[in-house]
Amino acid sequence: MLREKRLPVIAGNWKMNKTVPEAVDLAGELRGDLVGLRERVEIVLAPAYPALQAVAKVLEESDLRLAAQNCHWAPSGAYTGEVSAPMLQAVGCRCVILGHSERRQYFGETDETVNKRARAVVAARMIPILCVGETLAEREAKQTLAVVSRQLFAAVNGFTPVQAEHFIIAYEPVWAIGTGRNATSEQAQEVHAHIREELVMVFGREVGERIRIQYGGSVKADNAAELLAQPDVDGALVGGASLKASEFSAIVRAAS
Repeated sequence: MLREKRLPVIAGNWKMNKTVPEAVDLAGELRGDLVGLRERVEIVLAPAYPALQAVAKVLEESDLRLAAQNCHWAPSGAYTGEVSAPMLQAVGCRCVILGHSERRQYFGETDETVNKRARAVVAARMIPILCVGETLAEREAKQTLAVVSRQLFAAVNGFTPVQAEHFIIAYEPVWAIGTGRNATSEQAQEVHAHIREELVMVFGREVGERIRIQYGGSVKADNAAELLAQPDVDGALVGGASLKASEFSAIVRAAS
């Protein structure tokens, strides 16, 4: 499949930033900045839980989609402090980020629980953004491809090709998240091409070529174009730069 048949997807992960009024202001500014790009790039915003409903209102009838940063695997129950996939879907979320390295590092996320959460997201008719990536120690030990494959196979285990064709994979080298360092375009393409072939092996050539693979890890306006020009880099999962409207808009335009 030709690269141009995969619509680039740029997602802004706001992490634990922005109060509700601040999130509304940023979403409104981005809605105004990013008009008329629906045919060229998919734009996703992932504010913190308290701001989801307010941002959903701002994004109504716009080209921007709403995402959550995580969810629990159970549809309801005695899980104090957690949020379920049906709750997120009801608020207006279209996507959910799962398995981010910060969830793995600080909150005990595992390959197994990423898969359980992904099943919940799909059951709630949303799209999982499945994060994979190696630490600096793993890269230096030349384990990058093995680590990424392990995380990927665990995340997509049990899904059919029909379910998986709308998934989004986000390759985020842990050593590049929030550090100011980023993988070179060649390093990113190497891992993305590997992920593509692993997806082809699991789901077949047609579906494997259709699944979009984002790059994440200190993506900024000044490095986005080079990264996004790689044949298997289908977008970006943007952290810190997504908190500034001008910076995020520039990344979106680089993709479009």
